[in-house]
Order: sequence, then C-alpha cells, then structure tokens
Amino acid sequence: MAPAILIALPFTILVQIRSPGPLLHASVREGRGGAEFKMLKLRTMIPNAEYNLISLLEKADGAEEHWRRYGFVTNDPRIAGPAAQIARRFSIDELPQLLNVAKGEMNLIGPRPMPTVMVNCMSPADRAARRTLKPGMTGLWQVSGRSNLPIKMMGRLDHRYVNRRSVALDIGILIRTFGVVIKGDGAY
Repeated sequence: MAPAILIALPFTILVQIRSPGPLLHASVREGRGGAEFKMLKLRTMIPNAEYNLISLLEKADGAEEHWRRYGFVTNDPRIAGPAAQIARRFSIDELPQLLNVAKGEMNLIGPRPMPTVMVNCMSPADRAARRTLKPGMTGLWQVSGRSNLPIKMMGRLDHRYVNRRSVALDIGILIRTFGVVIKGDGAY
C-alpha cells in the first residue's frame, strides 16, 4: 500500500493545486450479486463533474452517442489539468481501489466495476455473468482494448472471463495489465 501512496501523492497534490476539492472520488458501482458499493479513485475531475455531464453531452457534437457507446467523453473538459490526465492515462487514479480490495468489495482481477448506466447497456446474460463475481481492479477487457471497446464488447469479454476463469488466465491478465498501463492506450 505504501508504494501506491508514494506513486499517487505527487499527482494528488498537483490536482489539488489546480482544482481544490476532495482527494478521493467515491463512485457508486455494481458489485457481486448486483449489490452497490463505493469504488474509490483519486479525484481527477473538477468537483461535481457528474452534474456537468448532461450539459456537456448536449453541447458537444456527437458526444452523447459516443458516451452511450463507450461510456466516456473524448477531450473531456471536466478533467482537472495535465496531472489528472496523466494519472488517468496510466491508471494512477485507480490505486485507491486497493482499499476496496482490502475491504473485500473487489478483487485484483475480475469484471471491472461499472456505473449502473453502463451495465444496463449490456445484454442481460452479460450482466448476470458479471454479477457472479466480485469486480476487479483489472480484467479481460482492460487488457483487450480498455476504453477503446464499446460497452457491449466489455460485457461480452467479462462474460467470457467468468466462463473461463482460472489461475492461469488471472496471471496472464495481471501480466498484460502492466504492459497496457505502461503504454497508456485506451485510457481517457
């Protein structure tokens, strides 16, 4: 846990200088059995960014369609500066989820916890499969394209993971995660 804090600290300080507010963001996500929990992240967006999303989607051409398909906004003006962009690109903002793992709400590997609005875009079979396991800090879709994948494909990959889960698959995902994070591809 100490190395994670040392890695995250400079980014947290720089985000605070640019955009004062809470250090952590607790986002309600769907966990095992459909139970909701608060997934922790370093705050990388301006305070109350969720409330600005609707306005942003209405103003930017094609933003709402992109949001429905992929679950994020490209060139999101709500991101709190360059340090926040770097933290997001290299998943430094995800390090507080180690606390979720320690609390037993998440595993290191599993279906990625997503907001309910995104889970509802998946097929009923994919949603049901995801709910059988604790969500993970990383998973099959993170190492298969990250946020460059449409939400429906994320659901299919999570379903595939549930059906094929093994120690060997988990080790492979963990190893591939380091490469994906270092490249920073597919993170926004």
